[in-house]
Amino acid sequence: MNDSLAAEATGLRGPVHLAVDLGASSGRVIAGASDGGQMRLAEVWRFENKPVRMQKDLLWNHLGLWQDISHGLRLAADQVGSGAGEVVSVGVDTWGVDFGFLDDKDQLISPVRCYRDPRNLGRMQDALQRVSREEIFAETGLQFMEINTLYQLLAAQQAGDVGYQNATSLLMMADLFHWMLSGERTIEASNASTTQLLSPVTGTWSTKLLEAFNFPAKWFPTPTQAGTPIGVVQSSVAAMTGLHDVPVIAPATHDTASAVLSVPAEGFAPARPDWCYISSGTWSLMGVELPSPKVTSLCAELNFTNEGGVHGSTRLLKNIGGLWIFQQIRAALQRRGSAPSWAEMVEAAEAAPAFSMLINPDDPSLLAPTDMIDEICSLAGRTGQKVPMDNGVLFRSALEGLALRYRLTLESLERLTESSINTIHIVGGGSLNALLCQMTADACNRTVVAGPVEATAIGNVAMQMIGSGRLHSIDEARQLIRNSFPTKTYTPGNSSVWDEPAARFAEL
Repeated sequence: MNDSLAAEATGLRGPVHLAVDLGASSGRVIAGASDGGQMRLAEVWRFENKPVRMQKDLLWNHLGLWQDISHGLRLAADQVGSGAGEVVSVGVDTWGVDFGFLDDKDQLISPVRCYRDPRNLGRMQDALQRVSREEIFAETGLQFMEINTLYQLLAAQQAGDVGYQNATSLLMMADLFHWMLSGERTIEASNASTTQLLSPVTGTWSTKLLEAFNFPAKWFPTPTQAGTPIGVVQSSVAAMTGLHDVPVIAPATHDTASAVLSVPAEGFAPARPDWCYISSGTWSLMGVELPSPKVTSLCAELNFTNEGGVHGSTRLLKNIGGLWIFQQIRAALQRRGSAPSWAEMVEAAEAAPAFSMLINPDDPSLLAPTDMIDEICSLAGRTGQKVPMDNGVLFRSALEGLALRYRLTLESLERLTESSINTIHIVGGGSLNALLCQMTADACNRTVVAGPVEATAIGNVAMQMIGSGRLHSIDEARQLIRNSFPTKTYTPGNSSVWDEPAARFAEL
């Protein structure tokens, strides 16, 4: 942490909430407080999060993450305590679907696998041999993706995984770190909803699916609701971090659920929404916030997902490959000895000719390739397109593919909700990519409101404030967010030029 950030953390006044925000490529410890009718944030510690390849496996470095989290909490305790603030809670959010196993001795008993682990390939088809696609969707209302917890568990079962065979508990990623903090075993509802084992209608686990796949029911306790205090920082952690008797409050632990809470829109969970969101990062999650799930034949046909939001809401959304391709192109160039900055990549993309190659961000071959550039060139050949010979074309194609995917997803959202969506809110790191935001406005022919950038951490802090009684409703939280963080508006330009590429893209 540099001196300016230290000063910023020291300057927080009154009750301070610590948000541990873990994404699929980085993590942060962020301190947040409400001061004079505005939420103020201070980034205390930022660290890298990269999966580790070991033999044929792809694993998360959960011990390294815990070390960085502990270090960040120690810095936060020191900096906040030396100012006018006081740390009053801590909560963790992460990506969905991944998990760890605990045994009866309260020990983590096997590596924590990454959702991109090759062991998961083909397991969805194995699952559909046991239970039909229609039955699984009727039980869970969830989008079918091979990374879902259901298929990861089936992979562990088939592999004779030592963790699977000896576990007494399964904890989703954020719950795993809450256990490290407090010693308490819980599964928060928003992350539970990503497993494809939970009913979005009842909010309870699907007994039918647990029995069909022979998954132990004891692993699946009643989900904890966002905003619930689940314990206090245990003594070993207090000694290490200086956070004594600090409550651990579960935010919406799925990072997208926290990000959606931070959307600076008017109203909460309308039945006929006129706005949608894109939580934009390594993944893009595009959807609407509804009062109840839509487990319908159309939803199944369009392969949308009903995930749990805060205060009983439903996030009807589509998981989209996101900036993963853009990021991995840069990683491939770094391995070749070239390391363009993100700004240089965007500048080159802007200068490149439009629609030179169409890339579907959800093409299965792009999920976890050894080298993204090589795989894109191979994809061009397989789809009858010209192989890109210029880096700018690579960069632009990755962004255009996202904008075109958003356009198709918007059309589906309006069909599902029978409403007209006028505004697209882009939150998260992708909201800083002005070219992508303008492409989205143009491709979708809708107004785009970009920001806030630190959406997930903001939502995490806001839910801790609600859980501790400092805020009293989602509407109040969103009003605080609107008062606190700037946004940028993009209006659509010549949208008609996207029509022909959109028709070609739909064929991909």
